[in-house]
Amino acid sequence: MPNVASILAEKGSKVLTISKGATVLEAARMMNENKCGSLLVTEDTQLLGIITERDVLSRVVAAERDPAATPVLAVMTQEIAVCTAETSIEEARTVMRNRRIRHLPVVDGHDQLVGVVSIGDLNAYRLEGQEKTIHLLHEYLYGQPIT
Repeated sequence: MPNVASILAEKGSKVLTISKGATVLEAARMMNENKCGSLLVTEDTQLLGIITERDVLSRVVAAERDPAATPVLAVMTQEIAVCTAETSIEEARTVMRNRRIRHLPVVDGHDQLVGVVSIGDLNAYRLEGQEKTIHLLHEYLYGQPIT
């Protein structure tokens, strides 16, 4: 059964982190520059939480807080779900669906960050598998590959 390691091998294990003392403005700029929807909040190598676009909208903008004066620690999501590289893709998808989250940090056996997967990563992996199946079926039915 395919697991999270399959996705990390394809996309890489780059993890964008920010310190708990950084401001929400710094976090928003970093997410914008990197075209991502979340940053993992760390202190040294310890995972403390995650700040997402949703956190910024609901806990800063809608609450009329100043992003330049609000520390990430004050608005990040602290109770986060994590998985390991050995977690199956379907199990990761189930966790995301049940918890209504779009980003899932990946940790090793020592709780050290090794990557992060998004719902987009899971969907892209599924799509790739379905495209392969379609090509094989087309070749089987018509005796020629799709061009």
